[in-house]
Amino acid sequence: MAAAFHFQVLAFVLLTQTPLISPSPTSPSPPLVLNPGSSLSVENKNDILISPNGLYTAGFYSIGENAYCFSVWFTKPLADGSHTIVWMANRDVPVNGKRSKLSLLKSGNLVLIDADQPLPIWTTTIRDSTESAQLKMNNSGNLYLQNQDNQIIWQSFSSPTDTLLPDQQLTKDTPLVSSRSLTNYSSGFYKLFFDNDNVIRLVYNGPKVAGVYWPSPELRAWESGRSTYGSRRIATLDFSGRFISSDSLFFNTSDAGIQPLRRLTMDVDGNFRAYSLDEIRGVWQVTWQAMSESCRIHGSCGENSTCSNNPTHGRKCSCLPNHKMINHTDCSYGCEPEFKPTLCSNGEDNFLELPHTDFYGYDAKYMPNITLDGCKQQCLNICNCKGFQFKYDKTKAIFLCYAKFKLVNGFSSVNFNGSMYLKLPKTLPLSSFNNNVVQRFSLNCSEKPTIQLPRAYDKNPNEDSIKSLRIFTYVFGALEIICIMYFFYKTRNPYNKSQGYLQAATGFKRFSYQELKKATKNFSKEIGRGGGGIVYKGVLSDNRVAAIKHLKQISNNQAEAELLAEISTLGKLNHMNLIEMWGYCAEKNHRLLVYEYMENGSLAQNLHSKKLDWSKRFDVAIGSAKGLAYLHEECLEWVLHCDVKPHNILLDSDFKPKVADFGLSKLLERDGTCNSEFKKARGTRGYMAPEWLFVNRPITSKVDVYSYGVVMLEMITGSSQGCDLSGQSERKLASWVKEKIIAAGGKNDWIAEVVDPNVNGEYNMRRMEIMIMLALQCSEEDEDARPTMSQVVDLLLHVKEDD
Repeated sequence: MAAAFHFQVLAFVLLTQTPLISPSPTSPSPPLVLNPGSSLSVENKNDILISPNGLYTAGFYSIGENAYCFSVWFTKPLADGSHTIVWMANRDVPVNGKRSKLSLLKSGNLVLIDADQPLPIWTTTIRDSTESAQLKMNNSGNLYLQNQDNQIIWQSFSSPTDTLLPDQQLTKDTPLVSSRSLTNYSSGFYKLFFDNDNVIRLVYNGPKVAGVYWPSPELRAWESGRSTYGSRRIATLDFSGRFISSDSLFFNTSDAGIQPLRRLTMDVDGNFRAYSLDEIRGVWQVTWQAMSESCRIHGSCGENSTCSNNPTHGRKCSCLPNHKMINHTDCSYGCEPEFKPTLCSNGEDNFLELPHTDFYGYDAKYMPNITLDGCKQQCLNICNCKGFQFKYDKTKAIFLCYAKFKLVNGFSSVNFNGSMYLKLPKTLPLSSFNNNVVQRFSLNCSEKPTIQLPRAYDKNPNEDSIKSLRIFTYVFGALEIICIMYFFYKTRNPYNKSQGYLQAATGFKRFSYQELKKATKNFSKEIGRGGGGIVYKGVLSDNRVAAIKHLKQISNNQAEAELLAEISTLGKLNHMNLIEMWGYCAEKNHRLLVYEYMENGSLAQNLHSKKLDWSKRFDVAIGSAKGLAYLHEECLEWVLHCDVKPHNILLDSDFKPKVADFGLSKLLERDGTCNSEFKKARGTRGYMAPEWLFVNRPITSKVDVYSYGVVMLEMITGSSQGCDLSGQSERKLASWVKEKIIAAGGKNDWIAEVVDPNVNGEYNMRRMEIMIMLALQCSEEDEDARPTMSQVVDLLLHVKEDD
């Protein structure tokens, strides 16, 4: 590590003292090639590369006051004088307008140096590169490094930013990420990517929430005309305007035919569009777009606001009544209430109807076939309910009610047949809320701030070499001091990670230890305990009933790691079948997590009670499967739970399940495997998949599927894994059930022998057989034989609909 650091510092010193080898500003035309040892300087406007056909230019592009990015753009300016950028090397870290340069080292790597930084801002980092290369750009706009054997060792087409050019491939490793705004080119909140099911999707990953919105999350892939069976994940737009993808997405642009200048762009508003250049008028024309209704794009207007389409001004954002905008220059931050919300108000609330308004997702509860008054009462009974969606379903001929715990993805349209009922304190008269009041809160997000990098520069260029030596000396000395201080601080201060928690827990309230001690009455009412700590019941200062988990201090590092895992995992997870986290405490040696309180405790506490009849158990199976499917395949950062068991499936007042306890969770890569190696097996004995026992076996989401299968078998049989079954202890539950099936000789008499006779209510014989077989398939020792959690959900829902 030290050697690498010294090499980078030395490279910086050498680069700042080496004169440019690129052609002089008096050259008649820009170069087509950058040779080894040459540089492109931000201060020399002639230091650019031009494609042979002259359509594309590569160089430093000004994106703000004293802010530059090394970019590729269309050479010909538009009618307004601007250029269209198609690629950026350092979009998130602009460099200064003086003494910054892009250098091609003799080792074959490109290095972008900022005059104000001792280390490279960006580099191609080609591994095992020992031979020189040339930097070129072809007629398609691809910037590439070519070695002496004419092999391409790096290319900009393999690391796109927000744009695809014709014949540039979109793959599983090359997502498109929008810019933050029209004037801020840093990475934004919208992404186009190949999902794990081989389908191209659009996802919103905002500051607080995330979710896929295209194709419609209400439809399965094949219902949207997509295929999940592609052997490769690849898509391209050809020069004639035809787009072909391996997931069966196909379209022709509206001007299909010979058109040399086209592009596909992940736009700042979250829409994916195809453009063609009208060279006569100097403007880009939209020739295809993924979303026809822009207000259906998630995150359009932020929380507590709605999106509407204005025929004159296009998309418009408006705060909900009695709410105010958070950031006057950015709609995505949304709005906040001007009143103090009453969470558990005992009916002291009114509801304001917002006709033709919808908020997608984040349902606290779904209630079909219910009256409007009944829906209101249900929302009043839910402490974190902020309002409810009420609409009539023509296909089912019933009214549907969706209680909301978060108001995001809101839109208003006269074509939407339904109303949103906003919960407001009775102190606010409903009569004052009319259309004029709503319009008053309209957001104006047309003005966007430009990037500015205020830096001081040495005015005398002759002092460059002296300053470089000073930098080397200062950095080397500072490094030694930092290492000494870090070692001392690391060994002496057990609380040095608290700042990290502040960043990881953004969006959660940080409680003091005294607050939680008071809330739990000095931790007097214990409601559960496990290997990770003890859970207490408490009442917070706002009268919310909470479950407060006090992490065990087996070692400070272990408690730190578990706290960080829970907070970072739950940070952007929002699903009706996942536990909701309200806050945390990281004070001295105390590490606590604050969750919503679940009235009926855990599934483990109810397995042998009379409360869970067969209907409720089936709902628990579906709900917990939905929660796990969301973790594995639907949320932005896929999560592997690692400890699925009855103790970690909690039940609310209506016995609806929520998966909890993410202390052992791990994030997954998009290929379904974990992004780092497990140093030891995770989980609870009896629920751990067999692959945990093998060093070289990959750990995938199928370990959670195995655990889920065991939990299903426990719900059905009433027995626990490892308990005494027919007089033989420590036998696997799945093996015991299989033996009963074999002994029955093809008859279904075995079902009565397997099913727990102490559970109330009658069960459907066909449904029970399917559930048992599904549970056995989930708990197969071969992970390839297990279904995915989304397949489990589909099958259970199909069985439910048939019954």
